[in-house]
Amino acid sequence: MGRRIAAFAVDALGSALVAGLFTLPDPPGNVSLLVFFVVYVLFTSLLGQTPGMYVTGLRVVRIDTRGPLGIVRALIRTVLLCLLVPALIWDRDYRGLHDKASAAVVVRAR
Repeated sequence: MGRRIAAFAVDALGSALVAGLFTLPDPPGNVSLLVFFVVYVLFTSLLGQTPGMYVTGLRVVRIDTRGPLGIVRALIRTVLLCLLVPALIWDRDYRGLHDKASAAVVVRAR
């Protein structure tokens, strides 16, 4: 669970920094959430890991095939992750509601 939290923190901070470049001198506000959403959908659907997951050695895959999520599953997972509450409710395997709804699992990449 620690790696997942660290990956989320890296992605959230990175999104805020990128969003800040577009909103300077004002704070990024909700623009950082939009950047976070786009990064998560694109990176998890195409590469299977976000920059934060890469740094922490994690990746997200489909639970049935261990293959890439694809765009639809990545969208479902990211929407629920942005709501935050589904990500805070998990089972004994540390799969959050956002993982279950998208039939995904986070595994070690290395």
